[in-house]
Amino acid sequence: MNIFWKPIIWQQFGAAIDMLDNALRGCPDELWHGRLWDNPSERPEYSEFWYVGYHTLFWLDLYLSGAVEGFAPPSPFTLDELDPAGLLPESPYTKDELHAYLDYCRQKCQATIEALTDETAQRHCRFQWGELSFLELLLYNMRHVQEHAAQLSLMLGQKVGSAPGWVAKAKR
Repeated sequence: MNIFWKPIIWQQFGAAIDMLDNALRGCPDELWHGRLWDNPSERPEYSEFWYVGYHTLFWLDLYLSGAVEGFAPPSPFTLDELDPAGLLPESPYTKDELHAYLDYCRQKCQATIEALTDETAQRHCRFQWGELSFLELLLYNMRHVQEHAAQLSLMLGQKVGSAPGWVAKAKR
């Protein structure tokens, strides 16, 4: 893979991760279990601040792996997020747990992008929702992280009165 693209992809993907990090860090304790939206058709926990952060990190980690087969998140996280029954963790994850997971995912993302070759970029990845190349999956993944970072930032703006600012490029 052309080495010109790797730092560009990392700078933007890393910026999306940094925006998620800023939102998680900016969440006051009393809002950690606060709901982003009310949807009577789903369990309320799915819209809580902590869960949206966890959901984002779980899928970031999984998509960086490129396949469900062989994927295992680090402890204390489980594969419950993949369960069709919609299992939730036994108890909400703490800020410290999600910050540690975010740091793990940031390092994994940077290493994954640095290790990209033409062969790995073109590798086909299959998920229940479709099939795409690993390079396209990286871009899809970046969009997913940014979407939820924006949701959390919006909630902070609405509930706290301020939200983290825009990150133009990865901090590290």
